[in-house]
Amino acid sequence: MITAEDVALVRSGRRVLGEISFCVRLGELVALIGPNGAGKSTLLRLLAGLARPTRGRVLVEGEALDRLPPNVRARRIGWLPQGARAAWGITVRELVALGRMPHGDRAQAPVDRAIARLGLASLAGARIDQLSGGEVKRAMIARVLAGEPRVLLLDEPTADLDPAVGFAVMQLLRAVATEEKRAVVVVLHDLPLAGRFADRFVLLAKGQLVAEGDAARILNDATAGRVFGIGFGADDVVLPA
Repeated sequence: MITAEDVALVRSGRRVLGEISFCVRLGELVALIGPNGAGKSTLLRLLAGLARPTRGRVLVEGEALDRLPPNVRARRIGWLPQGARAAWGITVRELVALGRMPHGDRAQAPVDRAIARLGLASLAGARIDQLSGGEVKRAMIARVLAGEPRVLLLDEPTADLDPAVGFAVMQLLRAVATEEKRAVVVVLHDLPLAGRFADRFVLLAKGQLVAEGDAARILNDATAGRVFGIGFGADDVVLPA
């Protein structure tokens, strides 16, 4: 569904990302993991078409991303940036409805459904700038879902959320991937949560793809443990049953 082919990025003479290739299929939830500064958010921005790679290309449904008109790209790809905030006084419903803009319609059913799925029905009329950080994050995720994109790219979707809410959000994203046949890519720092819900992992370090695979292959001492400098004992990371 979305593919990075030998994607590299050089900025001010410094290599930020180097020749990264992987794909995410419909029905999959893939976690981008790695230490701070590994290039996760930068790679996600390239996948979203918000920056162009110096080399390589990104494909969406077999088409070069940089050749798609902006409105087509926005309909196919839903994007949640890291630390997404809203400082203006619109309501939760109005914010979530912005997800319909690429479609040029005012369809209420997808907006209502997204609001309900994120547990925001009681806050639909509340001003977004008067909510807690966690409530704003849920509204931002609802905005992405309201657009009904085929590809969802979310940078730290569980940041600012209570543990139980973060768990529920990952359950929802997992359902969106598997039941609605969408391709979901998330940047996560919570490795136990990632181990519970991700089908595959793309592990980055210093702008390079270190390894790719399922939890058993990635979340172990020899792979992620070496990159993060931690141990992966039986009680350290929750792996899928």
